[in-house]
Amino acid sequence: MSLPLRALRRCFEGAIPATIATCAPDGMPNVAKLSHVHFVDDGHVALSYQFFNKTRANILANPHALVEVVDPVSAAHYQLRLAYLRTETEGPLFETMKARLAAIASHTGMSKVFRLLGSDVYRVLDVGLVPGDHDQPGPPRTDLVAALRACQADLAPCSDLAGLLDAALASLERHLDIRHAMLLLLDPGRRCLYTVASRGYPESGVGSEVGLGEGIVGVAAAARTPIRIGHAVEEYRYSQATRRRFADSDARIVLETEIPLPGLAEAASQLALPLAVAGRLIGVLYVESPSEQRFGYEDEDAMAVLAGQLALQLDWLARGAEPAQDSAPMPAPRPAAPVPPGATVTIRHFAADHSVFVDNDYLIKGVAGAIVWKLLREYRDAGRDEFSNRELRLDGSLGLPGVTDNLDARLILLQRRLAERCPFLTMTKTGRGRFRLAVGRPFLLVEDPAP
Repeated sequence: MSLPLRALRRCFEGAIPATIATCAPDGMPNVAKLSHVHFVDDGHVALSYQFFNKTRANILANPHALVEVVDPVSAAHYQLRLAYLRTETEGPLFETMKARLAAIASHTGMSKVFRLLGSDVYRVLDVGLVPGDHDQPGPPRTDLVAALRACQADLAPCSDLAGLLDAALASLERHLDIRHAMLLLLDPGRRCLYTVASRGYPESGVGSEVGLGEGIVGVAAAARTPIRIGHAVEEYRYSQATRRRFADSDARIVLETEIPLPGLAEAASQLALPLAVAGRLIGVLYVESPSEQRFGYEDEDAMAVLAGQLALQLDWLARGAEPAQDSAPMPAPRPAAPVPPGATVTIRHFAADHSVFVDNDYLIKGVAGAIVWKLLREYRDAGRDEFSNRELRLDGSLGLPGVTDNLDARLILLQRRLAERCPFLTMTKTGRGRFRLAVGRPFLLVEDPAP
């Protein structure tokens, strides 16, 4: 190639439509506009396949095309000589292009017309600059590199999960001016992601869930690929995905046990990055902005590097949390603790999904619900207020998915949810793998077999 393809990445942001020229076997040319040209790597691009049209017929008969793209900043025109290789109808590339096309369609009022049928992958044979007037490109951005280095410096000293979660979101705001973000971790047993930390929202939304494949967060997780959208698009608004999942349900209790996701009412730019180690999904880092086109490909590249480090640290903390942390014996059971002052609170537990309600207000469910129910029963029956991660790990009744499940994340989720919704119950760390439950109101435990 006469020009490196990577130097043209600004042309692939969709700001100015591209043009494709193909030729039929009888020599008749055809020129059409393209919705989306996607940068795959230094030698390949992918074009959006949407209609059964003349361009498609020509490519299948004669697999060569000429595509012209325009730099939206310098106004330079470039021509790409391409050779068709294959069409992908599923997988990371397809899901990324599907999300981007949905954003373009929504922004231009063509949501009912644009529908991605496949991602056509081409080898780039040559790249040339079209003669003509154009502005010289400005100096390359270097602030992102410095910001990424500063973010990594903030994460490096973190030796506990709670500190890492808070440092990650704080550093995004401090160094990258990203004011709205959240971190979600995978619940492999239930095939969903749950929010463990957020920043920039009136409500933290800890404990809120997104199913794999739902909204931009779920799609990025399921496809294991970053998804970046520069315009508001309803199809990928994660805040609506969970509610739609239960829209047809007749069970009112289902909706009542869903914690609302945090998020901007109108997110114009979104970026979701999977957190994965050795192909194993750990969670998703999600950022958003009310401004259109807030995140470019440079931001995505920098954030992907940061997400890689964050995933490694999350995995390291999860694997290093258990060994030899409970060599000292637990305190012996003592008589029941004195009844604290105040009105009695009724805490109800539903065994089917471990959902827990406090005076009919939903608190938590799943593994975190099973944990808080165990702690409260131990406190009531044996007067215990000190517990260890190890005993929770060994308790089969809690239904922990497996040794790789991050128990610390469940405890952080529970601790933060209690602080928000149930302040008379507090969990305080007392040492590595140990914590204390403090109770500030008398309570009555009620067990129900099913919700």
